[in-house]
Amino acid sequence: MIVYLKGDKLSLSPSKVIGSGGEADIFDIGNGQVLKLFKQPSHPDFTNMRVEQKMAELRLKEHQKKLPAFPKGLPSRVVSPIDLATNKNGSQILGYAMKFLKGYEVILKYGDKLYRQTGISDEEVVQTFKDLHQTVEGVHKAGVIIGDFNDLNIMVKNSEAHLIDADSFQFDRFLCQVFTEKFVDPLLCDKNEHRPILIQKYNTDSDWYAFAVMLMQSLLFVGPYGGIYKPKDKSKRLLHSARPLKRITVFDSEVVYPKPAIRYEVLPDDLLQYFHQLFIEDKRGEFPGTLLNEVNWTKCPKCGAVHARNVCPGCSHYTPSSITETVRGNVTCKRIFQTTGIIVFSDIQNDRLRYIYYDNGEFRREDNRSIIKGNIRPTMRFRVKGQSTVIGETDRLFMLAPDGSVSKLAVDSAGTLPLFDANSQHLYWVDDGRLMRDDLLGPKYIGDVLSGRTLFWVGPNFGFGFYKAGNLSVGFVFDAVRSGINDSVKMPSMTGQLIDSTCYFAGDWCWFLYSMREKGVTNNRCVIIKSDGSINQKAEAKEGDGSWLGSIRGKCAAGKFLLSATDEGIVRVEPNGNTLHIAKEFPDTEPFVDSGCHLFSGKSELFIVSRREIKTLRIS
Repeated sequence: MIVYLKGDKLSLSPSKVIGSGGEADIFDIGNGQVLKLFKQPSHPDFTNMRVEQKMAELRLKEHQKKLPAFPKGLPSRVVSPIDLATNKNGSQILGYAMKFLKGYEVILKYGDKLYRQTGISDEEVVQTFKDLHQTVEGVHKAGVIIGDFNDLNIMVKNSEAHLIDADSFQFDRFLCQVFTEKFVDPLLCDKNEHRPILIQKYNTDSDWYAFAVMLMQSLLFVGPYGGIYKPKDKSKRLLHSARPLKRITVFDSEVVYPKPAIRYEVLPDDLLQYFHQLFIEDKRGEFPGTLLNEVNWTKCPKCGAVHARNVCPGCSHYTPSSITETVRGNVTCKRIFQTTGIIVFSDIQNDRLRYIYYDNGEFRREDNRSIIKGNIRPTMRFRVKGQSTVIGETDRLFMLAPDGSVSKLAVDSAGTLPLFDANSQHLYWVDDGRLMRDDLLGPKYIGDVLSGRTLFWVGPNFGFGFYKAGNLSVGFVFDAVRSGINDSVKMPSMTGQLIDSTCYFAGDWCWFLYSMREKGVTNNRCVIIKSDGSINQKAEAKEGDGSWLGSIRGKCAAGKFLLSATDEGIVRVEPNGNTLHIAKEFPDTEPFVDSGCHLFSGKSELFIVSRREIKTLRIS
C-alpha cells in the first residue's frame, strides 16, 4: 500500500503492522510515530459483507471533512492526528500519523486479575484513573465528546492514561456513531431491543458513564452487569446482553456474583453509593473526582485481604482454617501448597506439576528453590523447561538452570509480549522472524514466521501459532522436535480486534481459544486444531455469559475432551458433530473451582492452581 505523508511517498508493508481493529490497521513508520490506515470498502475483512462495506465507505467520506477540522488544544494525553496520509494527488485522506505509544498496554488489562498480580498495584490503578479523570475534563472543556469510550482506546503506562482513536471523537457537526456494548450508556439506547443499540447522540454524561464502568471493572474485576442472572421467577429470565437495558446489576440479589471478582464491599460507602445511583437509579453527571481520593487501600493484618474501608469487611467472623482436605459427594479436595505471595506460572510436564511463585522479593520453584531475587513486573513472562526456569521481558529472555547458570537470548516481541514458549524438553522462541528451538548442539531453525506479529504455543508433541498483518492471516503447526512449518492451517475468522488467546494441548489435538472485539461486542471462540493442521469442531460464546466458553481461561485438555472450570463447577466438553457441547457436569467440584483458576490433568487427579494456593481434586 502506498500513501503520501506531507507529500512524501510512504510504502506500508504488512510486516510493519503492529495493530489491527475493525476499522483500521496501524503501521510503525519510525521516528516515534505510527500511521493509522483506514480500511477501504474493498478490504479483505469486508469480503461479502455489504453492510460493513457501506459503513467503511461512509466513514471514509466523513473523514475527508472531519480530520481537517479536528480540534486543536486538546489535553496532551490525547493522541491526536499529527499529519494526514493521502493518495498521490492529495485528493483523498486515507489515514493519519500519530505518536507511537511504545510499551503501553490497553486499560482493559487492569480488569485482568492474572495481569494485575504481576506488579500493578491497586494504588497504581487509582492513580491512573485520577490521571484519566483530568484528561476527560480537559476534552469536555474543549467542547469535544469522546463518544465510543472503551477499554481498548485507553493506553496506560506508569499511571499515565492516553486516549487513542481520536478520529472517532464527537465535535461540532461530526457525530460518533460507533459504540461498544459494554460501555455505552443505556439511556442512549433503544430499550426495546435485546441488547444495547445506540439511537441517540453521545454527551458528556455518557463519557462519565463509561469512565465509571471501566473504574469498577478495574477495581473489582467485574463490571456493573457481570455475574449470572438467575431469577426465581423463570418468566423474568432474559438474555445476558439485555441486562443493562433492565438495570439488572451485580448488586441484584438474584445475580450470582462471579467467584474470581473481588467483593464490592471492599470499596468505600460513597463510591458504592455512586455506582448504585448510576447503574440502577440512572443518576448522571460528572464523576466526582473526590471519590477517587477516598479510595485508600490497606491490607488487613488478620486475613490478608486488601480493602479501602476503615474496617476489613471480610474478617468480622474470620477464623483461619487448618483444614487441608475436604470431601463433597464423590469429590475429595486436598490443599498441597499455599503462599503469602503469588503463583505466577504453572504447567504439567511428564505428569508432574511444576510452578513458579513470587514471595517476599524472590522467585521460587515448586521445590522451594530460590531462582532469582528482584521486583515482579507486568511485562514479565514465565515458563518452565523441566527444572529450568525461563523468564522473558520485552525483547530479552533468560533461562536459569538448576545449577545457577544463566543463558541469555534476544527474542522478538509482540507489543510488550516476548515471543517464546517451552515444554519439558525444549525452549522455543522467535528471533528476527525465525522460529527457533534449543538443542544440545546449539539453536535449531524451525521455520519463518512474521517478526513481531506471531503468537505461538507448544505442547508435548507439537506447536501451533498464527500471525495476522494487514491482509495477511496465516496459521501454522510444527513438530516439537523436527524442523519445518506446516502453514496450511485455515484460520477461523479474525476480522475484529484480538483481545486474548491461548491453547490447551493433549496428544495430537490443540484447543485454540481466543477473544475478539467485533462491532462493539467481545466474542470468545474455540476451535480444535490437529497436529496435521486440520481444523474440526468450533464453538462461540459472549465473554462473561456464564457458559463454559464465557472465559477462555481455566481449562485443560485431556484425551479427546476439554475440562473447563466454571463458577458452578467443572464441566467436560466434547466434540459433537461439527460443534462442541457439554458432555458431563461435575457439580460436586463447585466449592473448589472458579472460572479464574487454572486446571491441569495429572495421572489420577486434577490440579487446581489459584492465585495463592494449589489443590488436588480426586473424583471417585
